Amino acid sequence: MSGGPADRRSPGEPWGGVSPFSIKTKLGALVVIAVLITTGLMMIAMRTATELRFITVFSMIATLLITQFVAHSLTAPLDDMNAVAKAISHGDYTRRVRENRRDELGDLAQTINRMADDLEAQDRQRKELVANVSHELRTPIAGLRAVLENIVDGVSPADPETMRTALKQTERLGRLVETLLDLSRLDNGVVPLRQRRFEVWPYLSGVLKEANMAVPARAGIASGSGSHTRTDVHLHLDVSPPELTAHADPERIHQVVANLIDNAVKHSPPHGRVTVKARSGTQPESLELEVLDEGPGIPRSEWHRVFERFNRGGAGASNGPGSDGGTGLGLAIARWAVDLHGGGIGVAESERGCRILVTLPGETSVPG
Repeated sequence: MSGGPADRRSPGEPWGGVSPFSIKTKLGALVVIAVLITTGLMMIAMRTATELRFITVFSMIATLLITQFVAHSLTAPLDDMNAVAKAISHGDYTRRVRENRRDELGDLAQTINRMADDLEAQDRQRKELVANVSHELRTPIAGLRAVLENIVDGVSPADPETMRTALKQTERLGRLVETLLDLSRLDNGVVPLRQRRFEVWPYLSGVLKEANMAVPARAGIASGSGSHTRTDVHLHLDVSPPELTAHADPERIHQVVANLIDNAVKHSPPHGRVTVKARSGTQPESLELEVLDEGPGIPRSEWHRVFERFNRGGAGASNGPGSDGGTGLGLAIARWAVDLHGGGIGVAESERGCRILVTLPGETSVPG
């Protein structure tokens, strides 16, 4: 038989809003026990004619022992947390607090551990940024230096072919700079949305055309992703209905689609196919975009890490001819652009290769 509201309490919810393991409950129990001990000893004294001073001494000793026990159980975790906090302040993010309590101190221990996890992740990303940028800078600088040294030493003439080689390395440096600028704008949130209504088919056709033209021109199709040099991958566009329209910021969506195409091309097998699909969403002027490739795909265990900064993937590493790993920022920037629209982006189920699904809410979106 059902009762009042208290009977509909969830399994983990404490009675009356107070957990039976909370510090407040423990302190209340301490007071109750001290009063019971004192009262009990007073009754014993009245019945046995024991002097009051002995009862007072016994009750004080018992109360102090219980208080000491409770105080130790409360302060010991604080000492552990203090030690972990000092270690974190000195750059040691490997220390963790023991989470063996079910009170407020246990909640605080979980919060400190989550903070340590976040700081450790940020420190790892910072180190990866330095390593990735150093690697990305070293290669084009070394190539450009070699070309210029050959020209200065008279080994190679300053003909158009040699200068195109130097230009290629310079453009690679430019793409890296644009990547870092995009990252700075992303962190500072200084990029506004300029949403408008546009026709999807001609818009995406232009994005795919730029992607195809980027290969012989050796120019990046979008900052943040690096430029693929694949000439054997076929790009296919599928928009239904052909007159489909959407409401979004075309420049930001260009970043999303271009980065996704670039990533898909890099991971495609020789003579593979990359398909960009566009369908109408559930809301007016909303849009669903899919980018599918025929590569090795992404393990489900890695789906949640695909859009992290500087994540170049494991099984999904670039494996096609002429591909490079990039800086690992392309998909992170794509997620940022989608989040600005209030949409969603993620890896979806696919029988073959990798399938990235993007949903844009259209006119109902509220820029963040």
